[in-house]
Amino acid sequence: MNKRLGVVLVSLVAALVVATSVLAEESADAVRPVPDDAATATFAGGCFWCTEAAFDQTEGVYEAVSGYTGGTVEDPTYEQVTTGTTGHAEAVQVSYDPGQIGYDELLTIYWRTIDPTDAGGQLYDRGSQYRTAIFYHDEEQRALAEASRSALDESGRFDEAIVTEILEAAPFYRAEEYHQDFYLKAPEYYEAYVSGSQRYPFLERIWGDEPDDG
Repeated sequence: MNKRLGVVLVSLVAALVVATSVLAEESADAVRPVPDDAATATFAGGCFWCTEAAFDQTEGVYEAVSGYTGGTVEDPTYEQVTTGTTGHAEAVQVSYDPGQIGYDELLTIYWRTIDPTDAGGQLYDRGSQYRTAIFYHDEEQRALAEASRSALDESGRFDEAIVTEILEAAPFYRAEEYHQDFYLKAPEYYEAYVSGSQRYPFLERIWGDEPDDG
């Protein structure tokens, strides 16, 4: 079945887990504690490596976790999800401080990391596991997500209709540890993947004339 560009690198990354364990531990130590009153947002934007990286170092975000949601298999593995048969999408769950960053600001960041007109995946990542979707956790998030999607659709920025779904949050399963903070654990592999997927040129073409205020 379809897998992301350069998926062969995953096996290489798995072999590098031991070699990168020190960096992984340092990254874990640097994570800001998530208080009990933190708010939660969940976004599917294709490759979760890229979506996580977009949110992870944003002011007001405690943590961004890569995982799987929206499917029918309980506690799926990457190998299962990547077949496209479990119904899950690669997604990122964001814990954040609504006193520092609003959900509407998270939506702005999200839209600027994806092609919302692509119903079959994202860029070189093909299959339902790479679909885009916003999973709302309450009615306020749903209303804000729908308003944001409508505004983007009516803006004329994209030639085609926005197809990103807005769905009620489903069980979220944390992905394997080697996927977490992948852009930090294996930066060369991450940059090779992002460059090869043509994500940078696409986002530059769509948003290059806008200030980076995400």
